[in-house]
Amino acid sequence: MKFEALQKETVILDPQNNMARKSIPSEIRKDPLTGRTSRICHFMALKWDKPDFEQLVAGTEAWCPFCPDKVLTVTPCFPEEILPEGRIVWDDMVLFPNRAPYDSLGAVATMGSRHFIPMTEITSERITKGFRLAMEFFRKVHSIGHPESVYHIVNWNYMPASGSSLIHAHLQVFATSDAPNLMREELEAAQTYLRTNGTNYWDDLVKAEEDGERYLGRIGRTTWLTTYAPMGVAGDVLAVVDGVGSTLELNDDDLSDLSVGLTKTMAAYDKMGIYNFNMNFFTGAEGDEHARVHLLFSPRTFFSQALGSSDVGAIRNLFNETICMAFPEEINGMLKPEF
Repeated sequence: MKFEALQKETVILDPQNNMARKSIPSEIRKDPLTGRTSRICHFMALKWDKPDFEQLVAGTEAWCPFCPDKVLTVTPCFPEEILPEGRIVWDDMVLFPNRAPYDSLGAVATMGSRHFIPMTEITSERITKGFRLAMEFFRKVHSIGHPESVYHIVNWNYMPASGSSLIHAHLQVFATSDAPNLMREELEAAQTYLRTNGTNYWDDLVKAEEDGERYLGRIGRTTWLTTYAPMGVAGDVLAVVDGVGSTLELNDDDLSDLSVGLTKTMAAYDKMGIYNFNMNFFTGAEGDEHARVHLLFSPRTFFSQALGSSDVGAIRNLFNETICMAFPEEINGMLKPEF
């Protein structure tokens, strides 16, 4: 297990100090599995001002398709050969086809009737129920032998900076026979790692990071870490589930443990003023010995709240080179008290 980094240095003449020479460090880190690089640079205090949430969400409930007065009239249904009941309704949570699907089997799962839930008020019980609703959909499409029922993925885009077009909390739920880019790269690299080393990469990663400077804690059979080469500007949090290669192998305890860890993560990032995030499940297919289900949480924010400047610029969007504005080990210290 190699944690490789290339140290860099920029020298400027600082106008804030009579043009004295100033050295600015940076680092290019290589992901131990894929070799993907991440730049630790553009340093700034990880502290943002939150907006006026009342003003931000004002009026959005009136046209929200996920609110209880509309969700069962404006959302579509699955054809009966996929889901005979059309939608899955669990109390105030509803799963239905995605009108803008990412793949052949795409669904949206609302996370309850409440229109706006502040990040720190999202309970682990609510998240667990949303995950269980997604799992119910996955099991149903798997039971009919649908050809797309190979990789079972849950995405969560929370609040506008994450790319979400709606305030109302919801999950993106889809099954696909074609793994998304990074997931495919990880699976291929993990397969090569297993063939070369005779061990599972994710098991080795957990052993290498346990009790180290990026280790956050353990909940059930999930291990929580800050990632070595993050994609988010304020770092990423990774949860690896022991011994589980594919989503359908997760049990209710696993879903609950992942949910508890997410609420801890959200509470820690809330203290930085961050209130947006992306979250994805990464999974193997059934029988993939080289895979381990892992969850990745990536906080999202604005470089300029006043201008609404995205935290994704040309380097990330066009070069696919990620930037983190603090060392992950320092971010770990900010997150760990919640664990």
